[in-house]
Amino acid sequence: MFLSIIRFWSYGWIEKLYLDPKFHFSYYGFEWVKPIGDWTYLIFIICGISALLVALGLKYRLAILVFFLSFTYIELMDKTTYLNHYYFISIVSFLMLFLPANAYYSVDNLLQKKQYLHIPNWTIDSIKLMLGIVYFYAGLAKINSDWLCKAMPLKIWLPSKYDLPFIGENVMHQNWFHFAMSWSGMLYDLLIPFLLLYKPTRIFAFILVVFFHLFTRVLFPIGIFPYVMIVGSLIFFDAKLHHKIINILRVILKSFKIQPKTMAPKPFRFNYEKIVIYGFGIFFAIQLLLPFRYVLYPSELFWREEGYRFSWRVMLMEKKGYANFKVVNPEQNTFFYVDNTDFLSSFQEKQMSTQPDFILEYAHFLGEHFKSQGHQPIEIYVESFVALNGRRSQAYIDPNVDLLKQYESFQPKSWILPFEDEIKGL
Repeated sequence: MFLSIIRFWSYGWIEKLYLDPKFHFSYYGFEWVKPIGDWTYLIFIICGISALLVALGLKYRLAILVFFLSFTYIELMDKTTYLNHYYFISIVSFLMLFLPANAYYSVDNLLQKKQYLHIPNWTIDSIKLMLGIVYFYAGLAKINSDWLCKAMPLKIWLPSKYDLPFIGENVMHQNWFHFAMSWSGMLYDLLIPFLLLYKPTRIFAFILVVFFHLFTRVLFPIGIFPYVMIVGSLIFFDAKLHHKIINILRVILKSFKIQPKTMAPKPFRFNYEKIVIYGFGIFFAIQLLLPFRYVLYPSELFWREEGYRFSWRVMLMEKKGYANFKVVNPEQNTFFYVDNTDFLSSFQEKQMSTQPDFILEYAHFLGEHFKSQGHQPIEIYVESFVALNGRRSQAYIDPNVDLLKQYESFQPKSWILPFEDEIKGL
């Protein structure tokens, strides 16, 4: 994550995503989390430094707390940038608040002159469980008719990779390859946690992890996520492998004339272990149930996207949309249309045009903006069309509903028009 922050900064994404836009989309309940102008750079500096301190095991407890707060703040600043692996990092850093990740071979050990060779198994198993949930739920989400029976949206994405050496021209446009990728992706996600847990298949499983994530990294611009999952999968190996890695690090440190002292190992003891374990039980119960909250909403999940985020649904759909906002003065019976580029970046407009909560929030922003300019009374309507996974576009939002009279909540959004098809599956 330290390297990721540097990468994010070097690409100019802080300015592009958080400073340049005039408006930022907020998560429900976190509307107060916003970029703070040029001080936003300071948040990234704090996040990067705390990540490095966690890696070194220096002032670990304070460092992981600061990292969790700063990274989660960054994640919450604009909903447009939501990615599953950002959510994963926040979740894991929250878990690490309660784990003795600096118990062995850390700078804290050197300063305190003690280390802990033995820690409770559940502290490691909690990370394994979190990784397993990510994989398994991603696999469950792929058990749907679009993914398995139509190879969608891979059939849309893969042909564009024709410039890849060896396989680009000969394979990427082949129908059989699209289906092979769809089915193998589903089976991989469902099975890989169990193959990693089972010792006889662990090495084979890790080779699969490396191949799968490096191959998907070549195909798709998914940032650091493949490397996070590859390195994270090492947690499934027993202590022998990790001691070998540490011994390699010892050799490297010796070349710099740094010789960590060997200290008598002690078993780690939690002060409030039962409380932490019960807390983890509640936490994981939420993680297991949260992805299924979509069953509380009507109609098609991919269409409505109510309950879609925070459920490990990775790269399952391709949506193209169009949203034209109409500002109406009902007393004078006049209206005008909004140029979205006056307020949104191209990336924000693309995300907004296919997601109903974005459309609603943007409509309220427009209402406040034009009211402040003296346009009263006003109503705001949207002419919206969306195409899902290669289907023909259809009307998305009821054009007769004044969006200023609708408010964000956990209730189903009645103003989303019905999906004119069916996607079967979980």
